[in-house]
Amino acid sequence: MEETTAGAEAAQSADRVAGHIPQQRGESLLETAVRYTEERHWDVFPGTWLAAVGGAQRCSCGDPGCAAPGAHPAREGWASLATGSASTVRRMWQQQPTASILLPTGRTFDAISVPETAGFLALARLERMRSALGPVILTPERRMQFFVLPGTTVKLPDLVRKLGWSPASLDLVALGEGAYVAAPPTRCGSRAVQWACRPTPANRWLPDVEELDPPLAYACGRDR
Repeated sequence: MEETTAGAEAAQSADRVAGHIPQQRGESLLETAVRYTEERHWDVFPGTWLAAVGGAQRCSCGDPGCAAPGAHPAREGWASLATGSASTVRRMWQQQPTASILLPTGRTFDAISVPETAGFLALARLERMRSALGPVILTPERRMQFFVLPGTTVKLPDLVRKLGWSPASLDLVALGEGAYVAAPPTRCGSRAVQWACRPTPANRWLPDVEELDPPLAYACGRDR
């Protein structure tokens, strides 16, 4: 899995306490997808991929203006493809070894998406508070996705209002059932998805949205 993003102090602290899942440099997308199912019990499914066209990398979907080249579902009905079976995952990536690794939200986890600047501010605050923290993804679109327990899409609007904010006023997005995240080391265009806080034995148990909402909302408010 990807190295911890520089500056993510919370991730580094978690690694010091528990040690990270052993990293295999040069690990294939197939091997990584299998490890997500076996070590984290996450469902995964293959998405689009990047292909060389006229000397440039283009999304396999064929759209020259693709907003997420190489990192989105390859077809409708993608939710039915998501599986936690390692043998099925091997078979799918053997058919297309360069397919992106996508994780459906709303099953074993939801995600809270915030701008990168707000995400790093929240990570530092959570570290000072010694709060529980799950894995966190840093996307090529400069956003952070904090993994939390399922049910976030229902809870988040009321939690934000209780803090005195209008949900529409903050760039704080809940990803639940029907959504997905792209997982490292998937590439989106010219950049790779990374872990800002990698999966470790210490963060196998995810926090509830109530634990992360105050620092995330505060950081998003500062970032407006």
